Amino acid sequence: MKKQIISIFLLLLLIFTPLISWLFWYGQEDKEMNILILDKTVLNKDVQEHSSLNWILNHERILKPNGELYNPELDYFGFFPDEKGGYEISYFNDYREYQLDSLVNSYDMLYYTDLYGIYVAEWWDAYPEIAPKDYKKIPPMERSRHIYGRLTPSELYVLRGMKEQKKLIMTEFNIIASPTHRSERKEFEQLFSMEWSKWVGRYFDVLDTTVNEELPGWVKRNYVAQYGEWPFEESGIVFVRNDDRIVIVENGKHLENEVPYIHTSEKYCDIYGIPEVMKYSFWFDICSFYHPNTVISNYHLTLNREGDSILSHFDIPTVFPAVVKGEGDYPFYYFAGDFSDNPIGLKSSKFKKSNWGSSFSYSNVPQERVSFFWDFYRPLTTTILNDYYSKIQKR
Repeated sequence: MKKQIISIFLLLLLIFTPLISWLFWYGQEDKEMNILILDKTVLNKDVQEHSSLNWILNHERILKPNGELYNPELDYFGFFPDEKGGYEISYFNDYREYQLDSLVNSYDMLYYTDLYGIYVAEWWDAYPEIAPKDYKKIPPMERSRHIYGRLTPSELYVLRGMKEQKKLIMTEFNIIASPTHRSERKEFEQLFSMEWSKWVGRYFDVLDTTVNEELPGWVKRNYVAQYGEWPFEESGIVFVRNDDRIVIVENGKHLENEVPYIHTSEKYCDIYGIPEVMKYSFWFDICSFYHPNTVISNYHLTLNREGDSILSHFDIPTVFPAVVKGEGDYPFYYFAGDFSDNPIGLKSSKFKKSNWGSSFSYSNVPQERVSFFWDFYRPLTTTILNDYYSKIQKR
């Protein structure tokens, strides 16, 4: 009898816990904020490049001015695929100044995410029905003709206007690296007191190009052209300079910790609810930041003497900013990585305390990125958005 009661209790718990969680989510305070989201690297309607942001907007019930939830497939500027090989582009590049000023006045904040864009090869690979008959499939991320992408003067104008009006600006990699033109890059750097080193990097779990299709073919070609051979098979970190110089440090041979780790001081861990140490296994850029910016978190690379020597030769630091906050008279954040691109679904966003079971979805492999969303990006971005909402409510 006792076992039956326990079984019934567990069954009721299983049935009603999601309902109660949803009711708590639905019953929380609605927060209306008009947010300008810009994402130019949307290959399909999964919109993975900004779905992490939308998860947080949903979870915190941050709503559009009309009281509706943000729709990740519709509520952004940038590239809109129809998943049939066609696409539309929503942009404000041809706006006149008064129209751009209207954008600045109407939005409460902006989030510029991945501006890298879309290239012909990946587009035809995703939609082979529209590719030319003589087209030969090439590996993902292989270089080809650019369809759309980069930071434009109009988008800089809006950034400048938001800064002047002291509205929240959130930006992340890739916003000023290739294919953004040098003039726009320099203006962004001056506007936000920072400088890109011209290096980007990424951890790859396998450097054997016959096994790992995510490793761009041009990385190997350029490396062989520069050094004469490709001696890598294990995991490692690939660094790419904007002039195509390639530097690679391999696990076991150069790296003591194979993935970069993000380190945060205790002060900022308490403020943002993030861990002191967090692994990060995706794209990043290496930048320097000046007054009035403050570094919240740093990347740390752990190498042996040979690995240190290689990076030192190319002036690549082993510690560099990951999260930066502007401490001037306007709110500004820069995430020096592809932070909002995570393999996370939106269904769990409508349940409070949905992170309770999140750790069960983590795997032990270094390239796993789900934990980064739950333990780092989610609390960090949630804190930033909620703090800003509280401030604008007091205006």
